[in-house]
Amino acid sequence: MEEVQKSEYRKACANCGAELKYKPGSHQLACDYCGYEEFIEGSKSSFEELELQHYLKVVGENAFTDTIQLLQCKNCGANQHAEEHYKSLHCVYCGEPLILEDAQEEGWILPGALVPFQLDAQRARQIFKKWVDDLWFAPNTLKKAALDPEGLHGLYVPYWTFDANLFASYQGQRGDYYYETQTYRSNKGKQTRQVRKTRWTYASGTVEGFVDDILINASQRRSREIPSKITFWNLKDLVPFNSKFLSGFVTEKYTLSLKQGHHQSFQEAKKMAYTWIRRDIGGDAQRVAHADIKLSKETFKHVLLPVYISAYRYKGKEYQFYINGQTGAVTGTRPYSFWKIFFLVVFILVIMALIAIFVK
Repeated sequence: MEEVQKSEYRKACANCGAELKYKPGSHQLACDYCGYEEFIEGSKSSFEELELQHYLKVVGENAFTDTIQLLQCKNCGANQHAEEHYKSLHCVYCGEPLILEDAQEEGWILPGALVPFQLDAQRARQIFKKWVDDLWFAPNTLKKAALDPEGLHGLYVPYWTFDANLFASYQGQRGDYYYETQTYRSNKGKQTRQVRKTRWTYASGTVEGFVDDILINASQRRSREIPSKITFWNLKDLVPFNSKFLSGFVTEKYTLSLKQGHHQSFQEAKKMAYTWIRRDIGGDAQRVAHADIKLSKETFKHVLLPVYISAYRYKGKEYQFYINGQTGAVTGTRPYSFWKIFFLVVFILVIMALIAIFVK
């Protein structure tokens, strides 16, 4: 079974010793107890685009540039990191306690950049609560879960991003619509109508351009896949990686290798190439018989993107809710209250019966 791996970075307050946490929407760490704040110094250089083919050949797809300590959740199999001074920790996905003595070291390719959280936990809970309040037939226990401050966790999700120059030569056909008048008989007599037809002509050529930031989820696991509805981040807000941005948040390790991510990115680049080819062929319809697609000067980044997650168990089934930590977009799966639906149906039947009685 493929495992999800996470790390959590923590830093002590220089004033009182309590935990410093990243203050969303800023470049500061803040202490919730004494109010001490510490500025996160920006990198003197921008984050680096790594040359892909060189990295794959020389370093290898499973190579790493740093190590982290990971704890495995006995309930769901997810792994996350905990500092030694941390007395207790719970799994971000299912809430089960983690056993600190079971920590193991693993390596990973250090992130090159991240999008810092723009929403703090309080704002995220407000968004989550409003979303829950707007749900029809939600169980009362779900509404209580939306108010639980311990039920919502900030998570940095790992992604690969790929850039490349794309060149493609193609052969195909261009379709241009034209219309012919067709005569037919109906109960009104002889009629005419316009029938659309397509005139196909041979087409060939080349297209080229720069493919920028193809985003591939590097933590793909069906049971915990981030819904596409909230996976739209403004990558212009990427900043060079600094572990201080991770303070107070869980950081998940990629389970999709760089090589696998590259393969998926090529499929996305291929879709883009076909879009460019159809546009180049022009006309009303297009057929692409053959396309030779080549990528050059490929680079990649390992980036972390912010999400809030709330896990909820109802009648033995687990539900998860997600909030984009940058934009506030929210989505999730939800349970339904059988009794709320039952009593609504009974109420409707009673009203219909009363109406029938008075109508008589």
